[in-house]
Amino acid sequence: MSTITIQGRPIGTGHPVYIIAEMSANHNHSYDSAVEILHAAQANGADAIKLQTYTPDTITLNCRTPDFMVGKGSLWEGKNLYDLYGEAYMPWEWQPRLKLEADKIGIPLFSSPFDFSAVDFLETMQVPAYKIASFELVDLPLIRKVAATGKPLIMSTGMATEEEIHDAVQAAREAGAQELALLKCTSAYPAPPEEMNLRTIAHLAQTFGLPVGLSDHTMETLAAIASVALGGCIIEKHFTMSRSIPGPDSAFSLEPDEFKKMVDAIRTTEKTLGHVSYESSEKEKANRVFRRSLYVSAPIKAGEIFTEQNVRSVRPAHGLAPKHIGSILGKRAACDLNLGTPLNWNLIK
Repeated sequence: MSTITIQGRPIGTGHPVYIIAEMSANHNHSYDSAVEILHAAQANGADAIKLQTYTPDTITLNCRTPDFMVGKGSLWEGKNLYDLYGEAYMPWEWQPRLKLEADKIGIPLFSSPFDFSAVDFLETMQVPAYKIASFELVDLPLIRKVAATGKPLIMSTGMATEEEIHDAVQAAREAGAQELALLKCTSAYPAPPEEMNLRTIAHLAQTFGLPVGLSDHTMETLAAIASVALGGCIIEKHFTMSRSIPGPDSAFSLEPDEFKKMVDAIRTTEKTLGHVSYESSEKEKANRVFRRSLYVSAPIKAGEIFTEQNVRSVRPAHGLAPKHIGSILGKRAACDLNLGTPLNWNLIK
C-alpha cells in the first residue's frame, strides 16, 4: 500500500488518519468568517483545511433552461445552478490571503479546482496538494492537468463506477501523478447512513493499491469514525461555525465542538486498532492470576483417589491448568491435602 505526503506528513496505512476540514460555502461571502473557520478548524484538530476554487462562469453556464435547474429531492431543489454557485463560491482574491494565514498558523491549505484556470491560479499560491471533487472525477482532462503539477492528488469517488475510478486513476498516473489517494464518497447532501457502504473502502484499497479514506456528507460523525476501523486513512468533513448560519452546505457541516469530538473519537479508534498481536499486554499479564486452575475442593487423605468431588477448576490460577484434569482424575494423592490447595504434579502419585 502506497502513501502520500502533504507538507511532510505521511498519509496511508500505519500513519495517523489525516483529517481535512472542508470550508466549502460556509464562509457566506465574508472573508472574516473564512479566517474564523480556518483558525477554528486548526484549533479543533483538523490536519488540513480545504477550499473550492471556481466561479459560476467556470463551473456552469448562465442559463435558465430546465437543464440548469436543480431537480426535486435535493437540498437545493428549485435553484438555478448559476445562482447556486454564485451564492457558494469563494472569491479568488481571498484565497492567497487565506493560504498565507494558514501558513502562519501551521495548517496545510489546498483546494479543489474545477477548471484549468483554477489549477493555474492555485499553482501561483503554491498549494501543497489538490483534491478532485466527485462530480469532476469523469473530467479526465482536468485530472491530467492537476496530475501534471506533480503535487499529491486526492480524488473523491462519489457516483463513480469502478471503471470510471480506474479511468481517473490511470489518467492521473499517465499524466505524472506519483502520489494518489481515493476517498469513498456518497454524493448525496446530506447522505443517509444506509447508503454509505463503507466496506467499499477496503475494496478500493485492495483494487487500486492506494491510500483510501472517506469524504463524509452524513449529518453525524459515526460514519467517519467507523471508516477508520475499516482502514480509512483520510477523513474529509464539512466545517461551519454554526449550522444556524444559512448557507448551501451548512445543513450537513459540523460545528467546532462536534468536529473536535469526531477528531478525538478517531484518535481513540486509531489507538484501539493497534496491530496484529496475540501477546498479553502488561495490564493483562497482571490479571493472569485470575484465570482458572485446579484446586483441592474437599480434604483428601494420602493415597485417596482424585475425583470430580474433590478437585475443581476454579479461580485463581496458582494450580495446574484446567486442561490437565483428565490426567489427574483417577490418580492418587501423594500426601494429605487440605481444601484450597493448588494442585501441582508433586502432589500426585
